[in-house]
Amino acid sequence: MPEIRRAANDFAREHPDLTRSQLKKIVGELWSTDVFELRSAGVALLSRYADLLEERDLPWLLGFVRRSKTWAHVDWLAADVIGGVVGESRTALKRLPAWAGDDNFWVRRTALLAQLRLLSREAGDFALFARLAAAMLDEREFFIRKAIGWVLREVSKKRPKLVFEFLREHREDVSGLTLSEGAKYLPPAQRRVLRLPAEAAWVQRENRAKQRAATG
Repeated sequence: MPEIRRAANDFAREHPDLTRSQLKKIVGELWSTDVFELRSAGVALLSRYADLLEERDLPWLLGFVRRSKTWAHVDWLAADVIGGVVGESRTALKRLPAWAGDDNFWVRRTALLAQLRLLSREAGDFALFARLAAAMLDEREFFIRKAIGWVLREVSKKRPKLVFEFLREHREDVSGLTLSEGAKYLPPAQRRVLRLPAEAAWVQRENRAKQRAATG
């Protein structure tokens, strides 16, 4: 991946005046193959030339999600490329509920991750995410459960109250995976209310490692 990103950056420096149509043609060619590295290069170029992308490109971008066979491409597309286009545009955000009801679970995952960057920066529409996530709590698909937990975990770093209230409201419906991920950074008092150990497993592991180091 570092080499792929470096190649995309080198290309961008050599082609500062690339047009939107040229970008779409190049990325389309890269994705016409089944080669993971070439498809990754296409996503890297989309990220590098993000300013050229427009809201009308969202159906085209979602097409790459549908053709993806791995979270490595879906998450990069969803959180960085598509999320950057969606931003806080009310018209773009209105697309997310339709994606959340799609038959393709990668598209549903994209609906959840499209606001990841904004929500982690105390922006975005958390109420919309919460509605979409709540409707997917009964899904057994690992990548959906993980996505819900991932977003909640990132939001909790700066807005733990929002995450705590969501998990408390849906405590009986949320999967163990989503709960453990979402509550990972919640303070002990809130974790106890959720019937979780006061300290998350990662904290316990760090404490044990510190104790071992201290006793040397």
